[in-house]
Amino acid sequence: MIQNYRIYINDNSLFISDTMPDEVENLQLLEAEGFEFKTFYKNLSKGSAGHYVILTESPKVVFKRIKESCQLIKAAGGLVKNADKGYLFIFRNKRWDLPKGKVEKGEKMKEAALREVEEECGVKIFKNKEKLCRTYHIYEMNNRIVLKKTNWYSMTVKGSPKLVPQKEEGITKAEWLTPNELAPVLKNTYPLILDVLKSGDLL
Repeated sequence: MIQNYRIYINDNSLFISDTMPDEVENLQLLEAEGFEFKTFYKNLSKGSAGHYVILTESPKVVFKRIKESCQLIKAAGGLVKNADKGYLFIFRNKRWDLPKGKVEKGEKMKEAALREVEEECGVKIFKNKEKLCRTYHIYEMNNRIVLKKTNWYSMTVKGSPKLVPQKEEGITKAEWLTPNELAPVLKNTYPLILDVLKSGDLL
């Protein structure tokens, strides 16, 4: 069972852990006792890119407290590989991203991931494999703080099908990129997408 958490807030990240994370430098330590997430969130300056950690013997308890102070939205997406060892990336809101979307009522996470990938990119998924990872992302919507929990799955397609970006979802491009062609993505994507790529052994 997962006991350490990483929450992304724009370009900031908040670790809740029982040990000091070693993959990030310049971590700012926060006290677990009396930690108020909404106050912390409001005090983050726009455009900041800081990394914070709450060290606690009970990461799950602290995370649950944060979760209860937010509106929870479940989402699911996929890291899709074709027969030519290319991976499916989309360009949306001026950044490279991976296809994902909200889970509908009564829908399982894995089913939602498959549906969203097929809808957003116009492809037919051949295999929807194991779960790669889970990410947490916080943002504001209608004056409420939203915690988006996204499950990411490893998927494959037959051959190398043509991609049809779903323009009404703000997707302007959908492309197959090999691991050697990821430089533009790495320069202009969301930090949590890097976690998904690491889970898929692309980084």
